[in-house]
Amino acid sequence: MRPLQLSCLTAVLIALAFNVGHVRADGDQDWPQWRGPLGTGFAPNSDPPVEWSETKNIRWKVALPGKGHSSPVIWGQHIFLTTAVPEGDALPPRKSTAPGTHDGVPVTHKHRFVVLAVDRSTGKILWQTTVHQKVPHEGGHYTGSLASNSVVTDGQHVYAFFGSHGLYCLDLNGEVKWQRQLGEMLTKHGHGESASPVLHGDHVYINWDQDGPCFVAAFDKRTGKTVWKVDRDEETSWSSPILVEQDGRTLLVVAGTKRIRAYEPTTGKVIWECGGLSSNIVATPVAADGMFYAGSSYEKRAFLAIRLDQAQGDITDTRHVAWTRSRGTPYVPSPLLYGDSLYFLTHYQGILSRVDAQTGEDRPGPIRLGGIGNIYASPVAGGGRVYVTDLDGSTIVISHEDTPKVLARNHLDDVFSASAAIVGRELFLRGKSQLYCIADER
Repeated sequence: MRPLQLSCLTAVLIALAFNVGHVRADGDQDWPQWRGPLGTGFAPNSDPPVEWSETKNIRWKVALPGKGHSSPVIWGQHIFLTTAVPEGDALPPRKSTAPGTHDGVPVTHKHRFVVLAVDRSTGKILWQTTVHQKVPHEGGHYTGSLASNSVVTDGQHVYAFFGSHGLYCLDLNGEVKWQRQLGEMLTKHGHGESASPVLHGDHVYINWDQDGPCFVAAFDKRTGKTVWKVDRDEETSWSSPILVEQDGRTLLVVAGTKRIRAYEPTTGKVIWECGGLSSNIVATPVAADGMFYAGSSYEKRAFLAIRLDQAQGDITDTRHVAWTRSRGTPYVPSPLLYGDSLYFLTHYQGILSRVDAQTGEDRPGPIRLGGIGNIYASPVAGGGRVYVTDLDGSTIVISHEDTPKVLARNHLDDVFSASAAIVGRELFLRGKSQLYCIADER
C-alpha cells in the first residue's frame, strides 16, 4: 500500500479549522501542540531521518534544567518546553496521603516551574521564565514529573498548564501576560498530573479530572478570564482534551472513566456522551474523517471508535459506536492516526497493533517490536514511517504499509518519556537530561 500523504492544501485547511499550526513557504508544518498539528501524532509534509545514534545524525543536543516530561512544541525557530527545577535545601520528605498510594516519590524540595524556549537551528536556550515557585503538595509517580503537561501555541503566545501550579500565558519573548491559579489537584494514588491544554478560536481549554471536584473549563486566551466552567462527574484522568469536526462545527471532547463527553466550545454544553472506557484514562484520543477513537487499559481493556455524524445525547451502545475492541488496548501511550490506519500499543509494552480505522480490522495484526521495552512516549509518524521510542532510549522505525517492515533500531544515551515532535526533516526527542535535534544531510 502506498503511504497516505496529506496534500499541503489539505494540511492548511485542517490547521485553520483547529486554529493551530501553519505551513511555511518551505512546506514544513509546525508542531504547535501535544500530538502535533492535526492532534493525531502525524506530521504532514515531513521526511524525518530513519537512522541515528549518539554519533550519527545528531544536529545538536542541549542539556535541560530540572525534570519534565512535556513534549517539544515547535513554531518557526522556537521550541517550547516546560520543566520543574528543585531549589534550596532539602526538606523533610512529604509523602502523598492519597488512598492506595504506591510507587510515589516524596516531595523533598521547593520547585521552580519553568517555561523555556530553545532555538531550533542551534539548540541554544533562548530564555527561561520561572512562572511559579512552590513546595509541591504531592510528588507523583516515580516515572513521572512535575512538568508533564505540554504547552500549546498560536504563534503569538505560549500557554503552559502546570495543573496545581497554574495556567500561564507568555509571549514569544518569555514575558508572562496573565496567569490563573486554580487550586490543588488530588490525583488517584498520588500519581501526579499531565493533561495538556488545547486552543480553539479565542479560548484555551483545560481538563481538571481528579479524585475530588472535576471540571472542564474555557479561558479567554487574551485575558485569562473564565469563559465557562462545567462540572464533571469523574475521577482522576491524565488524558488531554481534543478538538473534533462534527456536522460542520468544532466540538471539544474529553475522555473520562464514566463518560467520553463532547462539549460545545463556546458554552460548555454537552452535545453527546458515551460510556465504555476503564478507570485511569491516560491516553489522549484522536479523531479524523468523521470518526473519534479512545482507548484505555487499567482494570479492563477497552477501545471505542465513534461515528460522529449526527451524534447527540447518550450514544452508548448505539449505532454511533462503529466498533469496539477489548484486547491490545493502550494505557500510557496515545494512539497514532495515520491516514486510514490506527496504531496503538498494548498497555505500555512493545506490542503494536495496526488496524483499519473505519472497521477496526487488524492490518496485519499485533506486531511485536523486538529490542524495545517499556514505552511511555506516544508513537509519531511522518514520511511514510512510524516511530516508537521506549524509556531506555531505543526507537524502532517501521514502514507505514499493510505489512510493516522494521527499517531501523536506533539508540540514544538518555531516558525518554516525552513523545517526539516532527517538523520537516527534523525529529526532536526530549530525554531526561537532553533535548535532541535529529536530522540528516539529505
